[in-house]
Amino acid sequence: MVGGTDSPWGTASGLGADAFTANPLLGEDAMEPLVAAAEAAGAGVFFLVRTSNPGASDIQDLSAGGRPVHEHLAGMVAGFAGRLAGTEPGLSGLGAVVGATAPDHIGRLRSLMPDAVFLVPGVGAQGGRPEDLGPAFRPGRAAAIIAASRSIAGAPDPEAAAEELRRTVWEVSG
Repeated sequence: MVGGTDSPWGTASGLGADAFTANPLLGEDAMEPLVAAAEAAGAGVFFLVRTSNPGASDIQDLSAGGRPVHEHLAGMVAGFAGRLAGTEPGLSGLGAVVGATAPDHIGRLRSLMPDAVFLVPGVGAQGGRPEDLGPAFRPGRAAAIIAASRSIAGAPDPEAAAEELRRTVWEVSG
């Protein structure tokens, strides 16, 4: 998406985006205008649900009403998903950041957000393993974007590292 952002000093060009990341801990009322803006622009939104950083469990795994906070955040994603439904049946432009460093949560989060595209950081340098990512994909088609920039960019042969990651992910998601 090409565009700009209006400001009191005029339009700042070049700030358009195809998708952005938002922190839903502010609540649904704060996410509503972000989803509405994405809807109007034909853009996507990725809500932080269960991130890959080491301290994610400090908040995102806390129990709230008998369920972890990340499951409540997943419910918010699922609730908004229909607003950004794409032309591909069953996929939404409302996605979720689901870190590869806590693979035990991926399957449950996929069941709670069946239509969300997962943005999966933490593969490689942060310790996430491509072999653990099968549950991030819906049967029959990919529904995840795997982020592994440091492990690819820092490899002696980045092209070979990217190909190895692609091959491994497709094997475990097949």
